[in-house]
Amino acid sequence: MGNSLKSATFLIETRLEDAARGDCSACYDLGILYSTGAAGVEIDLIEAHKWFNLAAVAGNEAAQQCRADISEDMTAREIAEAQKQARAFLQLTGRRAA
Repeated sequence: MGNSLKSATFLIETRLEDAARGDCSACYDLGILYSTGAAGVEIDLIEAHKWFNLAAVAGNEAAQQCRADISEDMTAREIAEAQKQARAFLQLTGRRAA
């Protein structure tokens, strides 16, 4: 159990670094992790929506579909929070929303 948590943490940290550099596939991967609970990550639809949104803004069509799919299981408030977090990430990394 400890090893899978450690590998999940490493995977997330690595993909976060890539996402901060503008890698939209890293954003998509993070969305998958948080929406499915892969690699022992706790499912977090707000976090997943945020990452799918960031990938979708960069033109990733699969992320657009995933974002739409999980939106059906989220409240308007949760979606608004995810969008707020996505904007904050873009500001933090100096990237612009489309």
